[in-house]
Amino acid sequence: MKKITVYCGSRKGESPMYESAVRTLALQMIKRDYSLVYGAGRVGLMGVIADEMLAAGKEVIGIIPQKLVDREVAHQGCTDLVIVETMRDRKWLMAEQGDGFIAMPGGIGTLEELFEIMTLNQLHYIQKPLALFNVNGYYDKLVDFLKHAKEEGFLYSVLEESLIVSDDPIEILEKMASYRPKGTPDW
Repeated sequence: MKKITVYCGSRKGESPMYESAVRTLALQMIKRDYSLVYGAGRVGLMGVIADEMLAAGKEVIGIIPQKLVDREVAHQGCTDLVIVETMRDRKWLMAEQGDGFIAMPGGIGTLEELFEIMTLNQLHYIQKPLALFNVNGYYDKLVDFLKHAKEEGFLYSVLEESLIVSDDPIEILEKMASYRPKGTPDW
């Protein structure tokens, strides 16, 4: 694993613990010599993780649609700033570029990206580790909902079992490094 795609908010959230957690994740990625793939924002948690990685001299690949560049939210300091036409293009390229995925706390865009990767893994378009960085229990209710969906017969057990959930970035990165895909293409 060389490149980690991190999905996170274009806002910092109400608690300073979110910014602290993204800085800690960046530090752990730097220690392991990982590159960052992300949505190329200069604002919110996205800007914080990019700035931390860049300050340490690490590769930062930002992928952003032209519409957001026009709104002046693109981080111009990215090692590689890739400008695409649509959000759909952005998501697919981020999925291709990353060797693994971490969803930090974020809004609807982060959730959309999280579910897209879950779907791509389920359908075997990709087979890469996916983690929820569960800062301050941010994803607890989502994890409960996924369990509910499985109990109601709408979610394959292997999908829920393969999702890494932790509030510890060291544990997340260790589990991602040792990840082995589960299931078969026939699901």
